[in-house]
Amino acid sequence: MIITHCYKIKPNKEQTAKIDDWLELLRRHWNYALGQRLDWLNRTRCQIDRCSIISSPIGEISVRPDYHFQSAELKQTKKLFPDYKEIYFEVQQNNLKRLDKAWQRWLVPDKTGKRFGRPRFKKCGRLRSLCFSRVNHPKAAVKFDGKQILISRFGAIPVIVHRPIPDGFIVKTANITKKADGYYVSFSLEDKSVPSLIPTDNIKTTIGIDVGLKEFLTTNTGETVSVPNFYRKSQSNLARKQRKADRKEIGSNNWKKAQNRVARLHQYIARQREDFHYKTAHKLVKEYDLIAVEDLNIKGLARNTKLSKSIYDVAWGAFIEKLKAVAVKRGVHVIKVNPHNTSQNCSNCGHKVPKALSVRTHSCPKCGTVLDRDENAARNILNKALCEVGIILPACGGVRH
Repeated sequence: MIITHCYKIKPNKEQTAKIDDWLELLRRHWNYALGQRLDWLNRTRCQIDRCSIISSPIGEISVRPDYHFQSAELKQTKKLFPDYKEIYFEVQQNNLKRLDKAWQRWLVPDKTGKRFGRPRFKKCGRLRSLCFSRVNHPKAAVKFDGKQILISRFGAIPVIVHRPIPDGFIVKTANITKKADGYYVSFSLEDKSVPSLIPTDNIKTTIGIDVGLKEFLTTNTGETVSVPNFYRKSQSNLARKQRKADRKEIGSNNWKKAQNRVARLHQYIARQREDFHYKTAHKLVKEYDLIAVEDLNIKGLARNTKLSKSIYDVAWGAFIEKLKAVAVKRGVHVIKVNPHNTSQNCSNCGHKVPKALSVRTHSCPKCGTVLDRDENAARNILNKALCEVGIILPACGGVRH
């Protein structure tokens, strides 16, 4: 099992300047490597039966600039630009690996046939992290003794260890990240023991969850968790800070300070949302052995709708990912089901009862069941999940095999 612990670090002024200098050099190298890949793609792109003499230059086509080619050119880069000699070779390689991963996600579709967007050139200050692939290894550039990280070219950097590293976990990698309120180090921790899922025969408590905008989630028993609306509550404050930033001269010190205030507020909102998601996920995982959720197409729901800002504010997708991560540690089942007709079908008899989104009560004319719309959907979600696992759930909620 692999987990990540993030700690705040306290570099001095010299160390801060060096970190910023490295990030800027890595940003320039990212842009050069990306430009090299796009240039090769434009040179080799043509129709099957003809070659354009207008949009594509005629001449020798260079070697395909993949990760291995660009990694081999790092030695030449250090000769031409001596500033790069200061940066560890593995840090530059990890920077190229990130680019290669983004490149492959753009060109090669995933299992569902979906491709991601084209990698972008990064503006000044947009590359914010550098990665060390080994920690506490005899040949590693980074050492961690529990109180500080030791980097030969930086010196000792104090670490605020607000929670200890779990017993049995080995520190594998370290990422130094620049955020709005300072610098952080993220340790990737590995433990070879992986918690096993609870056997199907031992599942005693189950729950179905329907997420929404009226209530953040509704369970199959009618319990609800209210929507926190972190972004909506801070929206006026954010707009005021953005207006102040727009009045500053771009590039000036006052402009940078105003931009940092905006970034800090965004960070505060994101941390509020993350804390809420984790607390809700831990509460569910502690009480239930199987949790059923919808497999939602959130981008599709938020496209061309007046509710898109509210949908992104509640962040259902981020919550489900956190729920899955927390459940893995305890061996709890998290089942994603197809949300088709979960709000329309009756959870008691299965009869389809069409209703508009504004209708918040489910009333079945066939069996007479009257429920809250979201509670009815949660029951359908749970029934679908239990059918996939092989468990039969009566309408009253008990589990039987």
